[in-house]
Amino acid sequence: MIQAAANPELGLAGSGASPALADPALSPFVARHIGPSEVELQTMLADLGVADLEQFVAQVVPADILLAPGLAAEGLPEGCGEAQALADLAALAGANQVRRSLIGLGYYGTATPAVIQRQVFENPSWYTAYTPYQAEIAQGRLEALLNFQTLISELTGLPIANASLLDEATAAAEAMALSRGAHRGEARRYLVDQDVFPQTLAVLRTRAEPLGISVELVDPAALLAGPGPLGDAFGLLLQLPGASGRLWDPSAVIATAHGAGLLVTVAVDPLAQVLLAPVGQLGADIAVGSSQRFGVPMGFGGPHAAFFATSEAHKRQIPGRLVGQSLDAEGRPALRLALQTREQHIRRDKATSNICTAQVLLAVIASFYAVHHGPEGLAAMARRLLILRQALALGLDALGLEPQAGPGFDTLTVATPRAAALIEAAQAAGFNLRPGFGGAGASPTDGGSSNGLADPQAFGISLDELSDGAELQRLLSALAGPGQPCPKAGELLACVQAELAASGLAAAPEQALWGAAVPRRQGAWLGQAVFHAHRSETELLRYIQRLVSRDFSLVQAMIPLGSCTMKLNGAAELAPVSWPAFAALHPFAPAAQTSGYRRLLADLETWLAAITGFAGVSLQPNAGSQGELAGLLVIRAWHHSRGDQHRRICLIPTSAHGTNPASAVMAGLQVVPVACDDAGNIDLVDLEAKARAHAGELAALMVTYPSTHGVFETAIQAICALVHRHGGQVYLDGANLNAQVGLCKPGRFGADVCHLNLHKTFCIPHGGGGPGVGPIAVAAHLVPFLPGHPLVACGGDQAIGPVSGAPWGSASILPISWMYIRMMGGAGLRQASAVALLAANWIAERLDPHFPVLYRGASGRVAHECILDLRPLKRSCGLEVDDLAKRLMDYGFHAPTMSWPVAGTVMVEPTESESLAEISRFCDAMVAIRAEAAAIEAGVSDPADNPLKRAPHTLAAVTAEDWERSYSRQLAAFPAGERQQRDKLWPAVARIDNAYGDRNLICTCPSVEELSDRAPTP
Repeated sequence: MIQAAANPELGLAGSGASPALADPALSPFVARHIGPSEVELQTMLADLGVADLEQFVAQVVPADILLAPGLAAEGLPEGCGEAQALADLAALAGANQVRRSLIGLGYYGTATPAVIQRQVFENPSWYTAYTPYQAEIAQGRLEALLNFQTLISELTGLPIANASLLDEATAAAEAMALSRGAHRGEARRYLVDQDVFPQTLAVLRTRAEPLGISVELVDPAALLAGPGPLGDAFGLLLQLPGASGRLWDPSAVIATAHGAGLLVTVAVDPLAQVLLAPVGQLGADIAVGSSQRFGVPMGFGGPHAAFFATSEAHKRQIPGRLVGQSLDAEGRPALRLALQTREQHIRRDKATSNICTAQVLLAVIASFYAVHHGPEGLAAMARRLLILRQALALGLDALGLEPQAGPGFDTLTVATPRAAALIEAAQAAGFNLRPGFGGAGASPTDGGSSNGLADPQAFGISLDELSDGAELQRLLSALAGPGQPCPKAGELLACVQAELAASGLAAAPEQALWGAAVPRRQGAWLGQAVFHAHRSETELLRYIQRLVSRDFSLVQAMIPLGSCTMKLNGAAELAPVSWPAFAALHPFAPAAQTSGYRRLLADLETWLAAITGFAGVSLQPNAGSQGELAGLLVIRAWHHSRGDQHRRICLIPTSAHGTNPASAVMAGLQVVPVACDDAGNIDLVDLEAKARAHAGELAALMVTYPSTHGVFETAIQAICALVHRHGGQVYLDGANLNAQVGLCKPGRFGADVCHLNLHKTFCIPHGGGGPGVGPIAVAAHLVPFLPGHPLVACGGDQAIGPVSGAPWGSASILPISWMYIRMMGGAGLRQASAVALLAANWIAERLDPHFPVLYRGASGRVAHECILDLRPLKRSCGLEVDDLAKRLMDYGFHAPTMSWPVAGTVMVEPTESESLAEISRFCDAMVAIRAEAAAIEAGVSDPADNPLKRAPHTLAAVTAEDWERSYSRQLAAFPAGERQQRDKLWPAVARIDNAYGDRNLICTCPSVEELSDRAPTP
C-alpha cells in the first residue's frame, strides 16, 4: 500500500489504487481489513514528515529487533480472498463427522432459536461491543446481563449472581478460591464429590497445587458418619446431578459441612435446576455451572457462559463482573458494573481472582433463551427429558442392560462387560455414548481409577433438548443384540405417560419419578415480567432490537480503547462459527470424528508459533487472564523439573495490567514490583538491583511489549538477557501484540513465554465483554509442559494440568483467527501492524498540542497507542477524565481507556481498521472538547454548569420543556454539527451515580411483587 523507498528489504507495500494492485504479495482482503486508503496513508505519512511507511516503521521499532520481510512471513500462508479462504475452511469442516453426541459431562445438544442466532449471535451490534464500562451507552447489554443474573439467581436460590465466568470448571476453581479466602483458619483441604465431572476435578487440581491446597475426592454420604473427614478442610464441592447422572438430596451433607465450618459449593445443571429445589434453599453457599444448554452450541468445548451465584455475605469477593442498578443524574434507574473496586486493576496481587474477560455474548444468548421459553417452557422441556429418560431406562432394562438405580434427570449409566462393543455399535448408528461411569472418582468396577471414563465395563447416555421418541428408537435398535427383540420407543413412552396419569402426576413427573428422595422446586419462579412478555417472535425481535439500539459498538464508530485493539471483525471470519461442522461437535467426541478441527488447530498453532518466533503453542486458555496463568504455571513446572522449587519471585513493572500480579499470586509466586522511569520504560537500575537481590529465587519477569505506556522499549533484549542471567524466565504479556505481528518476534528477542489475545490481535470480537481466547506460545524448552487434559490427549509430555474445562478451550471461535491469518497472509499481517503504528502516531501528533502525549519512544514516536495527559485540566478548570469520557458520547464516540496505566490520562488505540476520515472525526471531537475546557478556563463557561460536567445529554433532557442550563440545547446534543442530526446514537441514560449503586446494591430484575410494592397509591 505504501511506496517502498529507503529499504526494499522490508518489503512494505508500494503506492497504488489498492493494496492488492500495489503489491502482488498482498491479498485482496487486505484492502478490506485495513481502513485508510492509499491516498489517506500518503497524507498521514506526509503529516508525520516521512517519505514512506518503511521509513516510518524504522523510526518506531528498535532496529535490533525489526524483522526483514522474509523472516516476517516465514511459516505463514500466502494471503487470499474471502471465497478461497472459506472454501479451504469448508474442506477442513467437511473432515469433521457430526454425530449425535450423548456424552454429557456438561456439554449437551441444544436448539438455538433462529431469532436469537440471527439477531444476537450473528449481529455485529452485539458482538463488536466492548465490556460495558461506559454504562450510559451500554444499557442494552447491561439489561440482558441483568436478565442473566436474575435467571441464575432464580434457578439457584442465591441472591447474588455474576454476569458470567469462563466455563464450569474454572467457575468451580473460583469457588474454591473464594471458599479458601473466606475461611478464617489455616485449613488447606478442599473436598470434592467423587461424582464430579473429570475436567472439573483436573482444573481444580491445577489451580490448587500452586497454592498449597490439597484436593481430595470424597463420597458425600460418608461425610455424614462423623466429623473426621471434614477436619482441616475449608470447603466442599458437590455435583448435582453427578457425572453418573445420580440425583440426591444434599441438604444433610451441606448442614454437616457447615457444622464443621466449611463453605459448600454445588455445581448444578441449569435445566435440572428448573425442577430441583434451588440449591440455595438447601443450604449451598455457592452455586456454579454452565449455561451452555440454554441455546449455546457445544462448539467442541466452547465458548459457553458459566455462572457463579452466592450469598450476600460474599458479594465483595465474587469473581468476574457484576451488573447492578443505580440512578442517573436525572433520578432515573440505570444499570452499570457494580463493586469494581474488588477487581484486579484495583487490588492487583491482593485480588482473589484474575478473571478479566468473561463470556458476555454467550450469557446474553442464554438470557434471551430464557426470555424466549419462559419458566413454563423451560419446565416443559425439563419434564419432557425426565419422561424420555424413564422410557429409555425401561427400554435398556428390556435389553438386559439394567441402568444404575436411583433418581436422575437426563443421564443413565449402565455397567456391563459388553460396554465397549455397545459403544461401537452406537457409533455405527450415529451416536456417541460416554464410556465409563463419568465421574472423576472410582467407579464400582474400575479398581480405583481417578478417571471414570477409563472404565471399560460401563457406558453412559445423556439425553438433551434435541432428544425425542424417534431418537430413542434408533438408539435402542443400535444397542439390541443380534436377533434380540427391540422395544418400541412409542410404547415405552406411552407406558410411562400412562403410569404418570394413573398416579395423577402427569403434569409433575418429577414428583412421581423422584418421590421424596430428591427435593423439588415448590411454587412459582422467574416471575419477572421480562420472562413472560416476549413469547411471540415479533415481540422478542423487537425486545432484542430495543436493547441493542441503546448500545455503542463498532457498528456506530471507532472504539479507541488503548490496550484493547478494537479492530475489524470481518464477516467472512465470523461466518464459519455457525457451521454445524464446527458448532455441533462435543469436545470429548472420538478423535476420528474431529480430524478437520484438529487440522485447523494444528494450522493455527503452527501459524501463531511462526508469528511469535516460538516453538510451540497451546490454544487451551479461554481468556487472556488464563493465558497468563498457564504461562506462569509452565514456567513454574520447568523450574520444578530442574529441582528449583525455591524459585518463587516474580518481578512485575508497576505499570503492568492488574491481571499480571493477580495471575502471579495464583501461580504460587511472590510479586516484587519493579519501578518505571520518567520516560515510561522499565527502570533498568531497579530491575537489575532486584534481579540480583533475588537471583537465587527468581522465577520470572512479566513484561508487556510494547509497554503499557505505549512505547517500544529499546532495551528489551537487554532486559530479557538480564533476567536469564539471574536464572529467571521472561513472560511477555501479548496484550499489545498488534504492534508486533510481522515486525518483530518475542521469541527472537528473548522472551520464553507469550500469551496472545486472539480477541484483540486476531479478530475474534470482544462480544461486549467476552468471549476471548488467550493461547500461550513458548520456547522449545517449555514445550513439554504445555497444558494437558484428563480426557483428550493434548499438551506436552510433562504437561501441567488443564486451565480450561475443554481440551482446546473456546474451540468454536478459533476459525475466526484461522480465517484472518489465511486471508491476510504474512505480508498482509505485517502491513496491518505498520498501519496500526501509523494511525496511533498520526493521532499523537494531531492531539499533542491540545492534550500532551505523556510518553514517547527513543525516536519520539509512540507504538500502536498513545497516552494523553488530562491532569493539567483538573488543575486549570476542575475537569476529570470522566467528564471527557461522557462528553465524547455526545460527539458520537466511545471513550478511550481511562486512567490506566496512569491516573488522569486516557490511552488511545485506533487500530489499522479505521479510515483517516474516522480518525480525523475522533480527533476533531477531542479538539472541540479541549476548546470547551478552555471556555471554562477563561471564565466564559460556568465551572459546574457546562456541557462537560453535565454530559452525557439524553434525548429526554434536550427535548424537555424546561431548559435551565447555561449552554444551548444544540451544543448539548449536536456538538459535532449537522451530521449528528442524521445518525446520532443517544445515550440511553444520563450520567450514572456509581457510588449510589454500590451503596444500594441491586443485581436482579425486580419481581412482580416488588414492582407492585413500588406502585404509587391512588
